[in-house]
Amino acid sequence: MAEQEIGVVQHYFDKISVAIIALIQGELAIGDIVHIKGHTTDVTTKIESLQIEHTKIEKGKAGDSVGTKVAAKVRPQDKVFKVTP
Repeated sequence: MAEQEIGVVQHYFDKISVAIIALIQGELAIGDIVHIKGHTTDVTTKIESLQIEHTKIEKGKAGDSVGTKVAAKVRPQDKVFKVTP
């Protein structure tokens, strides 16, 4: 499986397990699988929902900051990779 860096975690809301991801390149859509990697983070999760400013979206593109639920705690500055078969 190949991985392409698409963004970076800007913020993590612990109580609701939501990460805010700044998309730097490419697109992120519902159904995509992402790998979030940092100094102490190594999480792979499927994107099941995306939001921009509390509005549900199907797909985010470079330049967007999107919110999504994640499977485990992530940290600001963790890199986000899109996993492709």
